[in-house]
Amino acid sequence: MNGLSRYIFRQLAITGVLVTAGLTAFVWLILSLRFVELIVNRGVSIGGFLHLTSLMIPDILTFILPLSLFIAVLLVFSKMIGDRELVVMRTAGMSQGMLAMPAVLLAVVVMLAGYALNLYLLPKSYQQFRELQWQMRFSYSHVLLREGAFNALSRHITVYVRERAPNGQLEGILVHFTEDPDLPETLIAERGALVMSDGGPRVIMFNGSRHQVDRARRRMSVLYFDRYAVDLAAAHQQDSERYREPRELLVTDLLGADEQTVPDDRDRGRFLIEGHKRLTSPLWALCFVMIGLGSLISGSITRRSQTRRIVLAVMLVVVLQAAFMGIENAAAKRLDLIPLLYAASVAPILLGVAAIHYRPRGGRRRLTADAAPAGG
Repeated sequence: MNGLSRYIFRQLAITGVLVTAGLTAFVWLILSLRFVELIVNRGVSIGGFLHLTSLMIPDILTFILPLSLFIAVLLVFSKMIGDRELVVMRTAGMSQGMLAMPAVLLAVVVMLAGYALNLYLLPKSYQQFRELQWQMRFSYSHVLLREGAFNALSRHITVYVRERAPNGQLEGILVHFTEDPDLPETLIAERGALVMSDGGPRVIMFNGSRHQVDRARRRMSVLYFDRYAVDLAAAHQQDSERYREPRELLVTDLLGADEQTVPDDRDRGRFLIEGHKRLTSPLWALCFVMIGLGSLISGSITRRSQTRRIVLAVMLVVVLQAAFMGIENAAAKRLDLIPLLYAASVAPILLGVAAIHYRPRGGRRRLTADAAPAGG
């Protein structure tokens, strides 16, 4: 690249980094608000909260990077058009292809970064995110029983605590078991305490009763006790198996989904679409950049049409993004539509190349007329 191309590349890179940092921080903050309840209700530390939410950043970047680069192209080239820098560069002999080359090179860099995210970093980070979230939601719920609320520790164990005394003693305890639907049990005690043992957390209950209903015989038995221990660690062990989402898997696992690994046809479609989306979404960087370049620097460069061109570029990106989402939803139901994902990703790139190299008749005369006031 010559000096002018390096200048454009540097302006695009700096603007792209700033926009990416700003958008990533904004989206991360919005998404992090959903997990504040882990601190308030689950007793998670600030460090654990930041570690959990930081694992969402690779997922955020897969969407933010192409959009940030598109915004950088609009900002930088609009400023250069307003300052007549592009007119001077054209007068110096730079073609539209040469003007677009720095943005295309940066788009290729972003595209490669997108493939690194989609093929490895995203599934690994999202898997850690889900596992840590699962551990926090279930493990911490065992340790911290909220007072005045029904704490669902698992599908089969629910604990209610009326009040938690300052010394840690629990007042008014109710524990309901539904592991055996035909023999549900309910434990009620005046007071108790939550203790940690080698086997996990336990609730020690005092002065209570155990109620068991035999639905087959339509009979209820009551057992009174002075002291009773309830093992809460079993709740976590019962629900330790969780469903793995498509974003947690590598592309090879997603594309290799068959009837044996994913019996449900609808789920298998979601797995396959996620795999093909991982392969096509990094191309959005090139798509958005070509749309921005084709809208701003194609034909003659004038400040009068700059606003109209920016609006056109934004509308095209919005329509293209909506088309991506529509094709994904349709292809998940009809797998024969999957090639449309690749067509929708490649077509804007080709159209952008054609628009950049298109020069209307009389373009040189309009360029000279527009540049004349700058020389005066």
